Amino acid sequence: MALAGLGATACASPSTPVASPEEYLHCREVYRPVRGQLYDRQGTLLVANEVIYTLSLPRLPQLDTVAFNQLMGWPEGALQARVFAARLPAGPPPHRPAPVADSLGVVAPDTAKPKPAPPRVQRWPIELTLTRPEADSLRRHASQWPGLAVRQRRARTYRTTVAAPVLGYQPAAAPEFLYLAQRLERGRFYRLRNSGIEGYYNSLLAGHRGAYHPLTDGHGRVHGTWAADTVFRQGQDLHLTIDLGLQAYAERLLGERRGYIVALDPTTGEILACVSAPTYDPAALTSPGRNPERRALLRNPDQPLLNRPAVLAQPPGSVFKLVNAAVALQLGAITANTPFPCDQSLINCVHPHPAARNLTMALKYSCNPYFYQVLRAVVEPRPDSAATAADTVAARHAHLAAWRRCVRSFGLDTLLGVDVAREQPGFLPTPAYYDKARRTRNWTFKSIYSLSIGQGEINLTGLQTANVLAAIANRGWFITPHFVRSIGRSGQPLARFTERHRPLVDSTNLAALVPGMVAAMQRGGTAELASLADVGITIAGKTGTVQNDEGDDHATFAGFAPATKPKIVVAVYLENAGFGGLSAAPCAALLMEKYLKGKIAPKRKKWEYWLRCGDLASQGH
Repeated sequence: MALAGLGATACASPSTPVASPEEYLHCREVYRPVRGQLYDRQGTLLVANEVIYTLSLPRLPQLDTVAFNQLMGWPEGALQARVFAARLPAGPPPHRPAPVADSLGVVAPDTAKPKPAPPRVQRWPIELTLTRPEADSLRRHASQWPGLAVRQRRARTYRTTVAAPVLGYQPAAAPEFLYLAQRLERGRFYRLRNSGIEGYYNSLLAGHRGAYHPLTDGHGRVHGTWAADTVFRQGQDLHLTIDLGLQAYAERLLGERRGYIVALDPTTGEILACVSAPTYDPAALTSPGRNPERRALLRNPDQPLLNRPAVLAQPPGSVFKLVNAAVALQLGAITANTPFPCDQSLINCVHPHPAARNLTMALKYSCNPYFYQVLRAVVEPRPDSAATAADTVAARHAHLAAWRRCVRSFGLDTLLGVDVAREQPGFLPTPAYYDKARRTRNWTFKSIYSLSIGQGEINLTGLQTANVLAAIANRGWFITPHFVRSIGRSGQPLARFTERHRPLVDSTNLAALVPGMVAAMQRGGTAELASLADVGITIAGKTGTVQNDEGDDHATFAGFAPATKPKIVVAVYLENAGFGGLSAAPCAALLMEKYLKGKIAPKRKKWEYWLRCGDLASQGH
């Protein structure tokens, strides 16, 4: 006998009515858990379980909407507007067969009148959200409104309007969104990619219903069990790594731009802020009566429902020069003092600068020809080798494979294991990939040189980019980025988020990158406008500009601060924003200053408004 409710108990006689106290009874006790809640790193409640009231509106033949609006205290037409907002979408347009040609190849003109669109499909009853006073008012006048029912139930509610892709939704709490997603174009793609923390940790949050089956006599004494028991487990609260204030500030910085920001603590791997822009209200996917908003989100060409830092893998641009330099140092292809000329015949350098006499200067000016020659020194056979043509091809394959092995150890071209749904692995090309793409094993470095500046076939996600910078900030190790810092009463994250991982690059070679990253933020460097030296913060960073054949270039930046003992890593990617030093780098600097100082210096307050719609150059900085 199944029961509803927490701790409900029922007993049933196995056969005839109870005849004596010794008759055994089959009892069943059911305990239903309460879903765990979500908190930020300071203990602010983000997602809670609250009692909500809904009006179940059946398909009535007639309803006095004027009187109903007056009863609820709503303005004229409010009920009609709410019902319209809660309606489900019409079905797809009717299929019309293609015109068929006759034996002579002539197609007859289509004179048939277009058929009217099918009637709107609507599931009844419609659920409308009520406040408690509204629900009480309707209950008091229930006799005047037969057929209307007020339901009171516990539901998942959001206490914040930020971090929507991070928080996600409980699938059971979003039936209308899932219904729309199954029927609208690309809906299924979105539905599978934004369940966030609620989806990833669903089993821990939901707990486990307990059902116990004691066999009792008429006096209540237990004589074993008559069926298998299931152990009750309460839903676990989760304390997230997200800093709610920093998350809200980062979302305001991006505004309606397309792109992402990832900020994390390199010493723990805890993600402090993770913004995918444009964003949306997390309650939009679960709250009743918001179907127009859900349809708009699903159809928006800017794809706000994507969690960009986790699922969009894109070329990293010049930020990837850090990885190439570290691997070249590790493989002995260069030293920190190796000079290369700025040879424009190899590849264009987008801005004039002094000759790079060492790695520090090359990073400061982001010299494209320098890093072209760095990766060429890694991939091509050594100049002093006396290899045959066949040996040269084999050596080139082996060197690229060695490069890829070192690069992959930073957590690239693989799933990092971040606690978010549908994380993507990115891509690093292999020698076999180029054999197939170039249709020959005799490809040379000139056909793959775009890897030297983070372009071409290479793709990274925002979380991977931030993780690479965390490994550099820690001088040789990283902890997998994660969103949950403690589960329930244990006060600990999942075990895998406490383990250190080490890339195949020595700490000395990673430390050799930092002087050039610091120099990039100083006078003459590519990110000099984003310096925070005036408030005593030394940033180590690298700008990037990703070439885009379909519009304006994308702006990137990745760095950490303070440079000596880093407390925060920030990775920024702004689509169609141009040069990274004029938009992405200042955006990251503001976030670092906000986190480390708690406020923004007056001279930079105007940046907050400039960066929402342009860059510092467009504002005459």
